[in-house]
Amino acid sequence: MQHKILIVEDNDNNRSLIRDILTFHGYGVAVAADGQEGVPMARKLMPYLILMDIQMSGVDGMTAAGVLKEDPATSGLKIIALTSFAMRRDLEKCLEAGFDGYISKPVSTRELPGLVKRWLELEQI
Repeated sequence: MQHKILIVEDNDNNRSLIRDILTFHGYGVAVAADGQEGVPMARKLMPYLILMDIQMSGVDGMTAAGVLKEDPATSGLKIIALTSFAMRRDLEKCLEAGFDGYISKPVSTRELPGLVKRWLELEQI
């Protein structure tokens, strides 16, 4: 069964790179350009995993994740922060905001498939 992953990222290059890597590794991928587009897509698709950028214009990742985590219908979705903030306190803020994990940018193309696989395996436990 193909796992559906939603990428919410406002940078075209990052979005394409992550989509291409995950598609190559056999995942079903949907993309959204920002939180305003990502929240309704998440509600519709109910993906196994959401990779969400933190800094986006309009509805940012923290706000979008908060909306999804507060909604009983989507509160169980696994949301991973994509962030260029790598300081300890910044990462703690992501986890406190309801994210289930984080990936530092720039994204390692070699590590991403393994990280995604681990998070998907955790979902099935």
